[in-house]
Amino acid sequence: MALLINELCVNCDVCEPVCPNKAIYQGESIYEIARERCTECVGHHEVPQCVEVCPVECIDVDVAQPETRGQLELKYRALMAEENAA
Repeated sequence: MALLINELCVNCDVCEPVCPNKAIYQGESIYEIARERCTECVGHHEVPQCVEVCPVECIDVDVAQPETRGQLELKYRALMAEENAA
């Protein structure tokens, strides 16, 4: 499942630099996560790095966007292929 940042976000800016897929960006009022780029760090780390560093625990699993580990791995491979092609 993709992750999402909820309204408890205090814009501390610690999550954005640790995202290996560059899925986190500053939204209108809080940071947001681009679902198409979020792999929950599958392919990079054992646990999502944004969740690890968030001081206010405002990053949740997006239950509206269910993805299996296999789907996250496929998304990771596609992102890496795209990056290598650039």
